[in-house]
Amino acid sequence: MKKLLFIIALVLTVAAASAQSYPPKDEETPRLTFAMQLNVTLGETYSVGQTAHGKRIVIPITGGTFEGPALKGTIVNGGADYQLASADGRRTELEAIYSIRTDDGVYIHVRNRGLIAFDAGREGQPSVYFKAAPRFEAPADSRYAWLNDALFVCAPAPWSAPGTIVLNVWKVE
Repeated sequence: MKKLLFIIALVLTVAAASAQSYPPKDEETPRLTFAMQLNVTLGETYSVGQTAHGKRIVIPITGGTFEGPALKGTIVNGGADYQLASADGRRTELEAIYSIRTDDGVYIHVRNRGLIAFDAGREGQPSVYFKAAPRFEAPADSRYAWLNDALFVCAPAPWSAPGTIVLNVWKVE
């Protein structure tokens, strides 16, 4: 317990010392490093209908591939993207739950939560905000354990073939 309190006090001391510059210095700004690109194949979308929380939409994840500087493999069939659309259709929350399998046979669980928001944008031009934050669960004793200890963000590529979505993923440094 004393060790935990010491660690918390140390973290708070470091945070207080670094919080003295406003706005933050450039070197304090998180950087993004490209981690991978997911090419996801999708099944037929269906709707549960209007629920107490919004319109529930389900998009099956049927497979695909992924590749990055430190990993490569396939997307396992059987996951889904569970979306919840607002009544006015301007906002959709998403939660995709699926697994990937590296070329050397390691399974990694993925839970990707995000937001799609539609707006009139500047000068009346429509705009779409679509970002998500995947969380990875890799075996702790594997060469992919680094995925467990970092935050990631992703955004769709501006192009995707019908029945697919391409997501670019970055590690927050």
